Amino acid sequence: MTSQVNICGLRVAVDVRGSGQPVLLINGLGGSLGLWQALHRDLMDFEVVSFDAPGAGRTTTPRTVYSMSDLARFVTRLLDGLGYDTVDVVGYSFGGALAQQLAHQAPERVRRMVLVATTCGWGGVPGTLASTLAAMTPIRLLSKRAYGLSVPLLAGTHAEADLLRALATERLNTRPSIWGYYKQLLAGWTWTSLPWLATIEHPALVVAGSDDRLLPLANSQILAAHLPNARILVQEGHGHYLLLNQESGAGEAISDFIRSLDLSESQTWRTAHVVSPDEIDESLRRHQPWSPIALPHTLWRRHWHSAMRC
Repeated sequence: MTSQVNICGLRVAVDVRGSGQPVLLINGLGGSLGLWQALHRDLMDFEVVSFDAPGAGRTTTPRTVYSMSDLARFVTRLLDGLGYDTVDVVGYSFGGALAQQLAHQAPERVRRMVLVATTCGWGGVPGTLASTLAAMTPIRLLSKRAYGLSVPLLAGTHAEADLLRALATERLNTRPSIWGYYKQLLAGWTWTSLPWLATIEHPALVVAGSDDRLLPLANSQILAAHLPNARILVQEGHGHYLLLNQESGAGEAISDFIRSLDLSESQTWRTAHVVSPDEIDESLRRHQPWSPIALPHTLWRRHWHSAMRC
């Protein structure tokens, strides 16, 4: 059931449905509640909690800028207000970054974590220049024509392009405010998890599409290698929007990971694999799209990647 609650002085749109183990969904950049329809069908056995982030969907925009740490505090207060002590967290894209910050900042609130098509922030691997520019431009959400022009730049496959077009009405009807969108961008732009990823001990399933243009597969491999209790599941032939497409199988895999009381009983966990530093090196050599901001990311990553080998 969708309702509005007051959190940190904001009117926040919240959706709670089902019963069972509570699962918190954290959306991507500027995403709204309606984008979770495909995943809801795979999580029918759980009590699923989702919300529109500040400035997105039907949640009001804060007057001041905020950091990822501020957003993590916002999420903990949301959980307090809704009466949840501990949840499983599914973070998608920008929401995956926030899920990492939440697990770092309030580890007692998280049981297991799923990170989908996301990044460590600084030290990650930028996507193609075209996809990065498209994602950074909220103008694409102001009209159906502008949105349609952005679809080929963001979609990794023809199936994804069709999916994005089908989601156009939801995206345009519940688009974020311009300031809300840029405040999320700023929070992500000034953030990194590499210095403390190794301290997050929660079981973490990292899910990625092999053809992600926006946040290439190497980003997910970096996360899975630095997190001490993580495995990666790669969905071949899928791109950045695999979680919005039920046919990708990502939702079914996530459901199995959360449902299994013992991880050894999870087919998803057994299928996923541990990433080694050598695997990351090979992935970076094989595919790293050119970007004007690639060099500082590379230097930051090399520092922490070499520290992990010591």
